[in-house]
Parts: sequence; structure tokens; C-alpha cells
Amino acid sequence: MKTIKCEDFYFEKKNDEEDEEVDDEQLLDAEAVEQDTPAERSGHIAVVDRNIMYVWGGYKNAENHGFFDLYLPRNEIWTYNMESGVWTKHLAGGSLHSSMSGSCGVCVDGVLYLFGGHHARGNTNKIYRLPLRTPSLDKGFCLCVCFGVFFNWDSPGRGWNNHIHILDLETSTWSQPITTGDTPSPRAAHACATVGNRGYVFGGRYKNYRLNDLYYLDLDTWEWHEIVPQQGPVGRSWHSFTPVSLDHIFLFGGFTTDRETLSDAWLYSVSKNEWKPFKHSHTESPRLWHTACAGPDGEVFVFGGCANNLLSHHRAAHSNDLLVFNVQPKSLVRFCMETILQHRERLSSYWDCLPKHLLHSLKQRMARVNTLGS
Repeated sequence: MKTIKCEDFYFEKKNDEEDEEVDDEQLLDAEAVEQDTPAERSGHIAVVDRNIMYVWGGYKNAENHGFFDLYLPRNEIWTYNMESGVWTKHLAGGSLHSSMSGSCGVCVDGVLYLFGGHHARGNTNKIYRLPLRTPSLDKGFCLCVCFGVFFNWDSPGRGWNNHIHILDLETSTWSQPITTGDTPSPRAAHACATVGNRGYVFGGRYKNYRLNDLYYLDLDTWEWHEIVPQQGPVGRSWHSFTPVSLDHIFLFGGFTTDRETLSDAWLYSVSKNEWKPFKHSHTESPRLWHTACAGPDGEVFVFGGCANNLLSHHRAAHSNDLLVFNVQPKSLVRFCMETILQHRERLSSYWDCLPKHLLHSLKQRMARVNTLGS
């Protein structure tokens, strides 16, 4: 396992106010032994850039403090290479002043944007950016859209809402569009997915109820539409909802009104307006408040999350397992790669004839095969 201190990984704050550093160092237990994989966690964020998944934040159980929660180090970023299957820990610098859980993260043109979250002193609305690679030359005008949020509804003027907020990445300014149509009810812990010019919202929690309704927002006209498929998943919160093609969105896990942690998976077809159960081999691995990222070969990588009732008085079963779902058919290139690796002893002498990018990918996959076989 490699630990890399890289100045390219440097958090920058997007607004001008001075941040007071949150003293959460007492919550960060130093691990005696370096780990080859990220620590177990829930409430973290994960994004994908090219074939690399980036994991940051979240919390786990404190080792020596009973049932207290322990935030993961704020300067620690883990990357997972989807071709080689190798985890690498990076140490980031910059102006991120607190460890957090429950943040939102999105990757745009190789830059991670981090918004909000909960830390030792409460919630935040700060925005941070973290360049993950050299700036893209074709970067255009970009917007981030945020829907819904939950505050303490016992506090005056704060509560459940169904607001839409837009962040202009060029000017670092927020705005609120005027929306029309069938607006979703207020909620929290819902999941969103973008397919084409539509932003889909499924489920979430409102007070003590977990919902199973489905809406989409036309990002050109800002009009809401409620979708009513025949049958479908049970109501849930803390689930994942991941676009895997121009026509399919993958739903996994979550938490029901009856406080059951789920391990079921579904595929929603945009063109057919149809839910279908998705059979998989991880039915014994329920998850809530996990992350799910689509890979380049039709796979979905589910990392972390909690495997039991997070709201009970029992110790939370946070996980650091990586669950892989083969959601889409393998590409012809993927089939060829697997065949070459299967017959590598006979074909390795011809590898140098391949284009450089294919040779690099093949060597990455070969490293993964060697790792698994060792």
C-alpha cells in the first residue's frame, strides 16, 4: 500500500469568508498499523474521474470511546484504480478545516467539488474544490444543482424543504431557479441521478416515513414531473441511485420505514418507465449511507456504508467492503482483455504490438491478477 503526499491534492475554499478551524483532532485516533484499504465508514463521499474512484470523509466507531463516532481524517483521500484493483492513500493539503460526514461531492472536469456536511460543531454550507488532475483545456460553463436538505425541524425557521439551488462554478455564486410542475414533497436522505437533461430524484425520508416516489426535473425548463411506474422498490432513505447508461439507473440498498437495512437492487429503465429487480451475489450485504460509482466497464462499485440499523442503540456495523455489481454487458474490449489475460503465457510475447493505451490497461489488469493470486 502506498501513501502519497501530493501537493496536487490541495483543497481550496470557493468563498472568501475566513473559516474557524474545528478542533476535532481529539476525535481522530491514530491507527497503529498502516492499512492497505480505507477504514470502515458511513456518510462519506465518492466520485469517479476516468478510471479512478476517490473516497473522502465519513465516520466510523471510535475504538476506545464506547459508542462515540469517529470522523475520518480530513486530509486523507483514498483512490481506487478500477483496472488494477489497487487502493492508494493520499494526504491532501489546503484550507479544509474540519473532518465531516454527510457532505455532497461531485467531479466536474477533473475537479472535486465538496459542499456542506456535518462536523464536530454542527453543519456547514462551505464549498471546497480539489483538483484531481491537470486542468482540462475544454472546460466550459458548468453548474451544480442541489435539491432538498434537512435541518433540525425544532429550530425556528428551519426544517424539511424541497428547494433547488444552483452553484455556478465559473463565478462561485448560488441562485435559485423558479420551478414549475409537480414538485416533490420536502425530504432528506434521498438519492439523485442525472441522465441527459433530466435530474431524477427517488425516495428519501420525510419525518418518520421513507418514500418510494420518483420525479425528474427538466434541467432546461426547470419543470418537475412525477413518474408513476407500475410496482417497484419499497420506500427507503440512505440508498444509492447510479446512472449506468443513457437508459438505466441502478438502485441499491437503503433503510425502510420499519428500520430495515436493505440489500436489494433494482434497474430503472428511463425509456420504458419500468422497474426491474436486479439479481446479484451480495444479498447478504445490506447497506445504508454507502456510496456507489459507475465504472468504465458497466460495473457499479459500492463502498462502505452501514450494515445494520444506524438509529438503534447498538454499535453501528460500518463497512469497508467494496461490492462490485456487473450491471451492463461487458464491452468487446473487456472480453478481449480477459481472454488475453486468461492465455497470457501464450500471448504475452505479442503485447508490445498493442496501442499504448491498451497495453497500459492490460498491464494494470495484469497487476490486479497477480495481486489476487498472491
